Amino acid sequence: MTAQATYYIIRALVALVAIPFHEAGHALAAWLLGDATAKREGRLSLNPFAHFDLLGTLCMVFAGVGWAKPVSTNPRNFKNPKWGMALTALAGPVANLVLAYLGMVAWKVMYYWAPVNNATIYIAMFLRYLVLMNVSLAVFNLIPVPPLDGSRILLVVLPQRIYFGLMRYEKYIMIVMLAAVWGDFLDTPLYYLNNVVWSLLGAGTGYIDKIAYAVYASSLGAVI
Repeated sequence: MTAQATYYIIRALVALVAIPFHEAGHALAAWLLGDATAKREGRLSLNPFAHFDLLGTLCMVFAGVGWAKPVSTNPRNFKNPKWGMALTALAGPVANLVLAYLGMVAWKVMYYWAPVNNATIYIAMFLRYLVLMNVSLAVFNLIPVPPLDGSRILLVVLPQRIYFGLMRYEKYIMIVMLAAVWGDFLDTPLYYLNNVVWSLLGAGTGYIDKIAYAVYASSLGAVI
């Protein structure tokens, strides 16, 4: 198998984990806040086929930006519709960041303690791309542009007249956004934002590095 084929297979496997986690995060938040619409539709699930959109998944694997089936919500079921919609939208990126953190923990544990063989090399590659894709999904979806999750969070801070006026052009704005992504116009800001999040995850898992160094020093008879 070529290196490129391996790369795309691993990205596909990661997408089948990351995308359902994101969508299930929305569904779980909506359910906890009082709206069971997504739960009734089977979206409170990590089954990839519950969220699967073929074109969106292919774009995620080959272009780095994709989508799943939208999670349905009914704002009237929330005690506070404005905050309910915002928190439900925020839950998707938060779910990706949680998964990225867990992926980095597993990746570091493997780096320090797993034996080196073909199986662990592929698992480490999977975990690395798991962190990368989840960070990218979280950062990209927090951009405050419709129909991304960040635009739903805007509902909390913008007057409703301005917000819903903006939503009228949601489809056109999304086309412009995708063109900007595929034209590489957002590469630089997304690169720096992803690096900031990666650094925070690295700092948040720094205790694993300290444990590994302490174990190594102890094996040499050093006193820390």
